Amino acid sequence: MGYRTLRQAINALESRGQLIRIDQPIDPNLLAGAIQRRVYQQQGPALLFTNLTGSRFPAVANLFGTLERTRYLFRDTLRQVETLVKLKIDPKSLLKTPSSFLSAPSAALHLLPKRVKSAPILQHQTTISNLPQIKSWPNDGGAFITLPQVYSESSQKPGIRTSNLGMYRVQLSGNDYLQDQEIGLHYQLHRGIGVHHQEALELKKPFRINIFVGGPPSLTVAAVMPLPEGMPELAFAGLLGGHRIPLVQPSGFLPMPTTADFVICGTIDPEQQKAEGPFGDHLGYYSLAHDFPLVKVDRVYHRSDAIWPFTTVGRPPQEDTSFGEFIHELTGALIPEVLPGIKAVHAVDAAGVHPLLLAIGSERYTPYSKPDRPQELLTQANAILGQGQLSLAKYLLIANESDNPQLDVNNIPEMFQHLLERVNWQQDLHFQTATTIDTLDYSGHGLNQGSKVVIAAVGEKRRDLPTEIPENLALPRGFKNPKIALPGILLVEGPCCNEYRPGEELNLLRFGKKFTVDEPINNFPLILIVDDSEFCAAALNNWLWVCFTRSNPAADVYGIGSFSRAKHWGCIGSLLIDARSKPQHAPALIDDPEIEKQVDQLAVNGGPLQGII
Repeated sequence: MGYRTLRQAINALESRGQLIRIDQPIDPNLLAGAIQRRVYQQQGPALLFTNLTGSRFPAVANLFGTLERTRYLFRDTLRQVETLVKLKIDPKSLLKTPSSFLSAPSAALHLLPKRVKSAPILQHQTTISNLPQIKSWPNDGGAFITLPQVYSESSQKPGIRTSNLGMYRVQLSGNDYLQDQEIGLHYQLHRGIGVHHQEALELKKPFRINIFVGGPPSLTVAAVMPLPEGMPELAFAGLLGGHRIPLVQPSGFLPMPTTADFVICGTIDPEQQKAEGPFGDHLGYYSLAHDFPLVKVDRVYHRSDAIWPFTTVGRPPQEDTSFGEFIHELTGALIPEVLPGIKAVHAVDAAGVHPLLLAIGSERYTPYSKPDRPQELLTQANAILGQGQLSLAKYLLIANESDNPQLDVNNIPEMFQHLLERVNWQQDLHFQTATTIDTLDYSGHGLNQGSKVVIAAVGEKRRDLPTEIPENLALPRGFKNPKIALPGILLVEGPCCNEYRPGEELNLLRFGKKFTVDEPINNFPLILIVDDSEFCAAALNNWLWVCFTRSNPAADVYGIGSFSRAKHWGCIGSLLIDARSKPQHAPALIDDPEIEKQVDQLAVNGGPLQGII
């Protein structure tokens, strides 16, 4: 039950017509990644590259490229995972329908990894430069591992129980790394490996890591699961894979899965760093070069039939979108237990995942009256922003369930309409002005530094939302081309931002003062100032991406009739968000036209991508 190796999964997909082989020589420098992205966009099959130039190892991509394919890979165990989730939510359900939980004890046994003395992973060794050197975007700093599983343990209490398995990007080449001796490791805020790094700093001694590549698909998913502290990812991988994960541990090294395809064993000096990056990342921009931990490479193991899995990331949606959807299916039911009063949370993929959260909560503490301002909703919003990766959100928009019990947190236009019909900008904006944001987000005032805003709206509908631009709308000088994004949301092109003044942009202040609060433009509760309103109006995903990846709430929110009273900021008229590109922003990802022509050639008659792209 479940796949014990990557090759087993590949063979199963190929037998179902869900994987194709590409036998032509393919350059891992840009071309392989461009092929994967184009095939993903068409929701095409997984891809097995049998002839990557410069490496003798085959590579597989787009393995998780559709939600349906991801479900198929774990079809044997999904029911057992759901069963254990239900038991976690409501142990009494075991008494109500005991027959449906008969598999729970056996599934729980799969949580325990098992130790063995020999393994396929120990059969061969190689070097970093012999691995597939896959570079995804033109300005990337070198080749990266894009589906790594980085394993570490506590230096104070070593062992699997204190282990962490996370997907942190790994740079194999480029920059100032010594070839075959050093690689870069980039991990973001609130990642489990950070605790192990801190312990090593306190002990003033290096700590070991292993980087697994490949192996059973359950390991890859486990590495990105938002598991509670104390729940080892190796245990969850066993549950999802339907078998205990077998581990082998060479003397002097950390344990490793016997069925991994590759394992890089290394050591981190917690006080040593080197520049890592740039890298085209999931927000749709390059994350720039910064100092990050350095891994001294000790050994590189691989099995005899090893296959190198990879993906590319970029402006959503990409293959990691399917990861997110699948993880939400597994964990979404736990949200109300982890966050009491919260009914649902949606991290909006099109906005880069972390920048925008939509949530539905509940005003439960005053059932005898209908609140006209958020109360418990604010408590729940703070709980969301204190929860793991959700804490990296910049914008949290939260609605009250009882105002519309049919409201669907995944229906983005519906959520915006509901909130904008009810929001009161004089009271419903709640800022954190100097806090942490995503490491990859350059809209703030420094690395990991930015702000957040909670928009919490409750009560009866306050307004109808306009769907047409007012006649004779006279915009301030330099502003032009108004467009409708959604009912109640107006897009306006603003002057190019050449010199950025956070919170004091003269053009935005002038826009806010141009209109009185009784003018028709204020019928639009939300106005987005952008560089290209045509682009933003063309698709929902366009303006979501532009607005929430290019703005820092405390610095880029303005308003018509704005005021500050007792440290509280609000506005009487429309809210303005400055979503223009700023000088400090990282450059957006752009495909190489010559590489795209090469991809097109693979789709001509007789080509491996004919009929796919």
